[in-house]
Amino acid sequence: MFDSAAEEAHRGQEPLAVRMRPRALDEVIGQRHLLGPGTPLRRLVESDAPMSLFLWGPPGTGKTTLAYVVSNATSRRFVEVSAVSAGVKEVRAAIEQARRDLGMTGRQTVLFVDEVHRFNKAQQDALLPAVENRWVTFIGATTENPFFSVISPLLSRSLLLTLEPLGDDDIRAVLERAVADPRGLDGRVAVRPDALDQLVRLAGGDARRSLTYLEAAALLADDVTVDVVEKAADKAAVRYDRQGDQHYDVISAFIKSMRGSDADAALHYLARMVEAGEDPRFIARRIVIFASEDVGMADPTCLQIAVAAAQAVEFIGLPEGRINLAQAVIHCALAPKSNAVVKAIGAASDDVRRGMVGRIPGHLRDAHYAGAKKLGHGKGYQYPHDFEHGLVRQDYAPEELRERRYYEPTGHGAEARYGERWARIRAFLRGE
Repeated sequence: MFDSAAEEAHRGQEPLAVRMRPRALDEVIGQRHLLGPGTPLRRLVESDAPMSLFLWGPPGTGKTTLAYVVSNATSRRFVEVSAVSAGVKEVRAAIEQARRDLGMTGRQTVLFVDEVHRFNKAQQDALLPAVENRWVTFIGATTENPFFSVISPLLSRSLLLTLEPLGDDDIRAVLERAVADPRGLDGRVAVRPDALDQLVRLAGGDARRSLTYLEAAALLADDVTVDVVEKAADKAAVRYDRQGDQHYDVISAFIKSMRGSDADAALHYLARMVEAGEDPRFIARRIVIFASEDVGMADPTCLQIAVAAAQAVEFIGLPEGRINLAQAVIHCALAPKSNAVVKAIGAASDDVRRGMVGRIPGHLRDAHYAGAKKLGHGKGYQYPHDFEHGLVRQDYAPEELRERRYYEPTGHGAEARYGERWARIRAFLRGE
């Protein structure tokens, strides 16, 4: 009786997110693509066979919950190791204990490694024997792309399951259950509909965050309003890992929004990176690259603006530098687009890599050093400035490449004018 009462008291001290952790698969909200009949996760729960899994997804999507449910539903011993604090010694000790339990009692162990991407190669190598010999049901949780952060031998021996951010309806269901459930607030707190909407918005698809904000709000008042929620959640944390997959996803969306000429979307991703503490010099470098790669000669001033913004960021830093970045982003997003420059240098580089280099025409060769003229270098070269319009018909490319075309201007923006001029010049030089 005393033990039961003590256990109940301890449970009451646990965070709301821990108390509301599902105990069975049917209690899990969201991740329907992983929980349906016949899915690998269902088969793992319904069978006794050990299996190794990687659960990859943003924070608060249920990675720890699913590992716990697998253990609870299969009556397997649950051992959690945090890659933040554990080393090879702790991993090997957990595996050895699992081997002893399996040999002596036949009971299997779920070895759950949270933040597994933080393990170095030696620590991940220590997991391999247990995974290969199926001494444990290994479940690794990661917020980073495992193809970048997990060693290939471990990843190839495991099933990779991708978790998605919870939708607004899922977050709402999580909150409503926590308000009513005896393990949660047990109906002691009333949450206004607009306050519930605000909690859903602040959660950003993170169930754990939504429950943390709800718990904080419930400590402030029995009648939770929008004002109470705002006081409890002073500022929504930006979900963005500068070293992880979010880094690549956000910068990709940023570039693609500028390429698609959506200035509003591009500014959103810019703000998301700045607020998350991304290095502004990294952002500036990407804008400078974009100015030539995606705008190019359609608006040659774009590169000037981008370089100026990069220099301004170096000069004044943040927070004021975000204004310069925003100006460059708007300019790039609204500029006419052309990828003719990047295609031109790409095509030229491809030819060079294939060995199409050719012999430099003799009249273009350097004739300044002693003996060069005896070799015929520079002989017959015609100086363009001596001719009308600064143009003279002579061969410039190696003979093998005279018919190759690299720069193919678009008709977008200023490039239309450059395209017309280039067409006339090319026709003149080639005698067309």
